[in-house]
This record gives sequence, structure tokens and C-alpha cells, in this order.
Amino acid sequence: MALGGRIGKLGRGLGRGSRRAVAQQATQDFAGRVVGQGFDELDKSRHGLAPLEQEIWRGFVFVRTMPGLPSVAEMMAPYEAEIAPHGFEDLMPQGRVTLRPRAVNWKNVADNYGDGLHIPVAHPGLTRLFAGSYRLEAKAWIDKMEGHITERPSPNWVERTYQSLLPVFEHLPKERRRLWSYYRLWPNLAFDVYPDQVDFMQFVPVSPTETLIREIAYARPDSRRDVRAARVLNWRINRRVNAEDTTLIARVQAGMSSSSYESGPLSKSEVCLAAFARRLRAASRWWTRSTARRRSCSIAKASSPSPRPRWE
Repeated sequence: MALGGRIGKLGRGLGRGSRRAVAQQATQDFAGRVVGQGFDELDKSRHGLAPLEQEIWRGFVFVRTMPGLPSVAEMMAPYEAEIAPHGFEDLMPQGRVTLRPRAVNWKNVADNYGDGLHIPVAHPGLTRLFAGSYRLEAKAWIDKMEGHITERPSPNWVERTYQSLLPVFEHLPKERRRLWSYYRLWPNLAFDVYPDQVDFMQFVPVSPTETLIREIAYARPDSRRDVRAARVLNWRINRRVNAEDTTLIARVQAGMSSSSYESGPLSKSEVCLAAFARRLRAASRWWTRSTARRRSCSIAKASSPSPRPRWE
């Protein structure tokens, strides 16, 4: 599943509402119509743009280059009821998309996101805030990690002030005003859902040892001082968490590069890691079978008799 990203590589934009295939100088508008001159007889069924699956879910637009997976709505279905009060459709972007390159494999990033046991080891701030409430669960196509912000004041002033501001989010049911929920959709999308805002994240594989993390925050229009303060404090807390995770995944990547590396046992509590691994193995088997079929078709076509060329 991919969100935008690479459309610009198809060609140059020619003002509003058009896209040009540079090599042929043919212009095609965003409705798929060829509007350039000299292409009146063009068979558009054979020479149109590559078809893409597109879906709008709660105001977010998703584009997928290959069919076969459930829709985003189907993936998110187990958690629709708890997502609904956050009003995704009414959220507004907070700033621009942030790009974070990481010199690690994308699965390293995804595993770190879904891992539960590293919280008390690597994230002292989250450990103080969650106070042992962090829990995980896995569904068919989505994993959820969630922690309840304790009412016991943190010794850290940033965390303590953030805790004190959570009651101001009256649009949420009382039981969700102190919840930090993380939803990871297969294979590489995530929503971090807080009382004060929602962060969208995507892990984009660049190479076996490079990943680009794309993220942006969205929030309800609310100019109250306490709300703005909560969002700033959230950013400060998670800036520290991001730095801790960056160090952790770099060390994991270095460990995997060692000649002595071996995969170890997985705790039974790590249900999200186990579910992700199952999906990845299934996808790998599907890709292997699909590639074999394409190769066999190509070989069959190459071996079939064809008429001799006529030289003139």
C-alpha cells in the first residue's frame, strides 16, 4: 500500500490538470483523456496510463500499484468504532511532510514499531507515562499497540504538563482522553492516534539497507491555548522517542550485519511481531509463485514459432 509519492516521475506537469508523456509529447489530463494533437486514432485501451487502485478512507487518499490486498477500510474495520471519535475527516495537516532517511532495512523499522518489550528498555519517558499499561494485539491485516497515560504525575516537567492537559479534549469519550494508540496496517503504513493529534507514518524501502520514513501530523482545528500547548509537548516527548528509536534500529542493523548473527526466539507476548512475520512469509511465497508464473509465460512465448521476418 502506498500513499502518493512518485507520481511526478511520470512526466512534466503542463499547467493545471494535465500530465505529459515527455518522449512522445502526448498530453493526458488527470481524467485519463489524451488531449495532445496527432493522437486521434490512438487506442486508449492499450496506450493509457497504468491502472492504479485508489481509495478514500476517512478523508485520507490511498493509492496502490498492485491489486490483491484488502482495502484500507477492511483492514481498519476491527477498530472503526474507536477511531470514529477522533474525526479523521475533519483533521487538518500540521506543517509539511517530514522525510527521515534511515540507514536500515525497512523491516527493522516496522519491527521496532510493533515491538513491545523494548519500551521499558529504550524509552524511559514512555515507561513513565504508560506505567506498565502498554499492550499489543494483532488482527488479520492490522496491529495495535496502546498505552494509557497514567494520572500519576511524571517527574519530567514536559510529561507532567502534558498529563495535566489531557482533560481538555472533550470531543473524545472519557476513556480515550488518556490513550495513545498506534495502528500499523500491512505492510508499511501507520497511524499514531493521540488525544491531541494524529500522526501518519509510512516506511518506504529504498534499498536493503535504506529506508525513508515519511510522516506528517494532523489535528482538529482548535486554537485554545491548552490544546496548542499539548501538541507542542507531544512533539517534545515524541522527538525524544524518535531519537531513542533511531539509536536502537541502528544498533539492530549493525547486529544483523555481523557474521555471527542468528535469529533468536520470539517472546509469546510479541503478538504483533509474530503476525507481521506470518504476513511477510505469506507475501514472499505469493511473490515467488507469481514470479515463476511470469517467467514460465515468457519462456512459452519465446519458444513459440513465429513467422520469419521479411527483408525489403
